[in-house]
Amino acid sequence: MGENRPTGERHVPVLRDRCVSLLAPAVEAAATAGRRPVVVDATLGMGGHSESMLERFPSAHLVGIDRDTEALGLAGERLTRFSDRTDLVHAVYDDLPDVLEDLGIEGVDGVLFDLGVSSLQLDERDRGFAYSYNAPLDMRMDTTTGITAAEVVNTYAEADLLRIIRTWGEEKFAGRIATAIVRARAARPLGTTAELVEVIREVVPASAARTGGHPAKRTFQALRIEVNEELSVLERAVPAAVASIHLRGRVVAMSYHSLEDRIVKSAFTAGTKSSAPVGFPVELEEHKAYLRSLTRGTEAPTPAEIEENPRAASAKLRAVERIKAGPVDRTNG
Repeated sequence: MGENRPTGERHVPVLRDRCVSLLAPAVEAAATAGRRPVVVDATLGMGGHSESMLERFPSAHLVGIDRDTEALGLAGERLTRFSDRTDLVHAVYDDLPDVLEDLGIEGVDGVLFDLGVSSLQLDERDRGFAYSYNAPLDMRMDTTTGITAAEVVNTYAEADLLRIIRTWGEEKFAGRIATAIVRARAARPLGTTAELVEVIREVVPASAARTGGHPAKRTFQALRIEVNEELSVLERAVPAAVASIHLRGRVVAMSYHSLEDRIVKSAFTAGTKSSAPVGFPVELEEHKAYLRSLTRGTEAPTPAEIEENPRAASAKLRAVERIKAGPVDRTNG
C-alpha cells in the first residue's frame, strides 16, 4: 500500500545541497555564455533533487529519467510548477544518449545519479524490495517489464544463485543460502518476501545477524541487482553521461554500496588520468585527461543529514568536471 503523504514529505533527498552546489558552476557558466543550461536527473525518483535544481537554477531545463512509472507520476506532480522547463522520461538511465537525441538535445551541463533502490520503492510494501514487509517477490523497478525476484529464486540453478548472492550481495553464507532456497522451492515455490526471509534465517547463524544486520539484507540486495541489471546498466550509464556533458559540464554520482562505487570510480578515474602508454616520450593531445575530480575520494553525509534521513548513512558521493572538449571514449573504465 502506498502512503498518502505529499511526495515532498515522504522523500528527503540525500546530500541535496551538496549535489546542487557541485552542479552550480557548470549551470552558471552555461547561462553566462548565453546558452540555456540543461541538467539531467538520471534517477528521478520522487523528484527531490530535481525540485532543488529547478529552484536553484531558474534558467535551466531539466531532463528527468526513471524506469519506475509510479515514481514518474509522483515526481510529475511534485514538479508541476516547473512543467514548462522539464521533460520527464520513462527510461533506464543507460538510455541517456537516446533520450537526449529524441529530445533534440546535443549536450548537457550536468548529470546527477542517485543510485540504488529509491525511498519510494522501499516504502511501497507491495513491491517486494524490503525484507521487513511481507509482499510478493517482485523487486522490479519497472513493473511493466522484466523478470521478477520470484522467477530468479524459483528457476535459477543453484550455481547461479550462489554466484549472484556471493557477487552482488557480498554474502559470505551464499552457499548455504543458495542450497536452502533450492531445497525449499522443491517443496513449493517461494512467492513472498516472508517465505524467503524464513529460508535465509534458518541457515544464517544468529551471531552473523548481530554484527552484520538483518540476515536477508545482502541476499535481497543481490536479487534486486540481478532483477534490474543494475550494475551492467551503471557500467554503460556513467561513461555515457560523461560523453554527454559540455566542456566544464559536471557529473555527480551517489552510490550506496561498494559495487556501485567501484564502477563510478573506474569510469571517473579513466578520464582523470593520462592514457599515454608508459614510457611514451610526449603526451599527445588525445592522451590528456578529459576529466577533473571535484571530490577527494568520496564524500559522505553529515551526522545531521543521516539523522534526518537514516538511509543516507551509506551514501558515497563522487563528482567530476569535463576539462577537455571533443569526443570521449565511452569504453573507458
